[in-house]
Amino acid sequence: MRIGELARETGVSERSLRYYEEQNLLKPTRLASGYRSYAPADVDTVRHVRALLAAGLPSHFIAKVLPCMVDRGEGLVPGCRSLLPPLEAERERITAAIDELVTARGLLVDLIDRTPEDDSEYEEWKSRQASE
Repeated sequence: MRIGELARETGVSERSLRYYEEQNLLKPTRLASGYRSYAPADVDTVRHVRALLAAGLPSHFIAKVLPCMVDRGEGLVPGCRSLLPPLEAERERITAAIDELVTARGLLVDLIDRTPEDDSEYEEWKSRQASE
């Protein structure tokens, strides 16, 4: 199938499919005309890539682990235990990012909560600054 058909079948843009190819996540064959040709199995590959991206994994990491992932009908799982340490490391990276975002949200909530009801406080402060 051609790239447009794969895009329609998977709901993924052609641009994303080209990116997946650049990242070695998809390996279409090339026709004599230069057009990409995808196999029916590439539909599942794209769905697997989307699932791993949704799990927060970067594309360079997915390229390494995708060949070892298997779909037993209930979603992807590692096909070999050697994938556990890098997956656990990615989980820790994501957890750290979440912790940083929670902290940032807390600081933002505090700023919002301390905002005066009107601008009179700011105007008074601005007047004091101008007179100093």
